[in-house]
Amino acid sequence: MSSRAPRVAVLLGGWSAEREVSLVSGAECAKALREAGFDVVEIDAGRNLADQLRDAAPDVVFNALHGRWGEDGCVQGILECLDIPYTHSGVLASSLAMDKEKAKGVFAAAGIPVMPSILASRADVEAAHPMQPPYVVKPYNEGSSVGIYIVDENANGPVKLDANAPDTLMVEAFAPGREMTVAVMGDQALTVTDIVSNTGWYDYDAKYKDGGSTHVVPADIPQDIADACLDLAKRCHDALGCRGVSRTDFRWDDAKGLDGLIVLEVNTQPGMTPTSLAPEQATHCGISFPELCKWMVEDASCER
Repeated sequence: MSSRAPRVAVLLGGWSAEREVSLVSGAECAKALREAGFDVVEIDAGRNLADQLRDAAPDVVFNALHGRWGEDGCVQGILECLDIPYTHSGVLASSLAMDKEKAKGVFAAAGIPVMPSILASRADVEAAHPMQPPYVVKPYNEGSSVGIYIVDENANGPVKLDANAPDTLMVEAFAPGREMTVAVMGDQALTVTDIVSNTGWYDYDAKYKDGGSTHVVPADIPQDIADACLDLAKRCHDALGCRGVSRTDFRWDDAKGLDGLIVLEVNTQPGMTPTSLAPEQATHCGISFPELCKWMVEDASCER
């Protein structure tokens, strides 16, 4: 009987707007998996990914891609066709979660609290307020707070978008309060993190630049709010059909108690450095980063 270590291909990089984040996540995961005893090959995912995977011949794929193509069901579909078990959610859950408007429809149908939102064209967003301020304008199919604009209640006019903004955007009523998040690992919601931005709001820089934010783990919040966050995160995970690790983001207006708790979105492939939010929560629960990565590889599968 062969005693060779399973060969794990870590997919990283890619060509989305979140390429740089993925390169960091993937390198950290590859390092942790080597520490855990796996034979690891790193693949900077290209549009010839199927050929890259055939050449690497892995037993399992660890998907550390972020953003469109990597976590919206496209790469998952390739892996299904190649019959290679992979980490994180499958095709449908990945696609639903990345489409923020459709995901919110699923949540609302499951009785999960979300903010009102609409899809609007770039031209309409720039021509007039599409809803009463304050509101948020963002791509409906990107992550990592890419391309987000906040229009406050005192704004003189509608937002002027960056030249790279997409033609269709989500316009969402602004949810005031504290930013919090919960990671789900399999069938267990881990804990609640209170995210304190040091840049005014939790944008891309606050997420990824040193000193951009402070993470309070576990969050210093009332027990009923913590319990509600854990319950809602697991319900979101299940409603979308997620597997492996996911992370649900919240806003909580403490002046309203439970009524002030709102689900923002679910990330099916959260950041995976040792200090990222999901691994940080796992560490708090006694699960080291190499142990977390090992569990994810052992949990990997193809949908049937």
